[in-house]
Amino acid sequence: MKVRQPNPAAIPPLRWRVNFLATTVASGTQTPPQLAHHKVKIKKLGQRACNEKDAKGKFCGGHLKRWFYTTDVLEQACGDVEKAWGRDAEVYRCEHCKTLYLPNAEESRGLNVAGQGQTSVFGLTVPAKEK
Repeated sequence: MKVRQPNPAAIPPLRWRVNFLATTVASGTQTPPQLAHHKVKIKKLGQRACNEKDAKGKFCGGHLKRWFYTTDVLEQACGDVEKAWGRDAEVYRCEHCKTLYLPNAEESRGLNVAGQGQTSVFGLTVPAKEK
């Protein structure tokens, strides 16, 4: 049986490929570029709460919410985020300390607003309600 190989001429070179999610940063030891008026971090897999420490060393713990900075009046005056990442970037912000979080490249998108959730350790499934 002969295996069909893709045509290498049809695949554009790597330097020409476009990353549509410009704000996506791979996790690991990389740090995102900092902005002048905002602290920027990268979300960890499944992270939904802020892990920024205050002066006493306590975690903030605020919920991370999707931030639509184009409608924020204070950010329109500043303009740092839109200059750095464009008009429709995926950015999350802590509700308490206002730290910005970029999405993790390994995290799946579009499944649920509240996050992926965790698999039950008990293996229980709830049947659907019957009408």
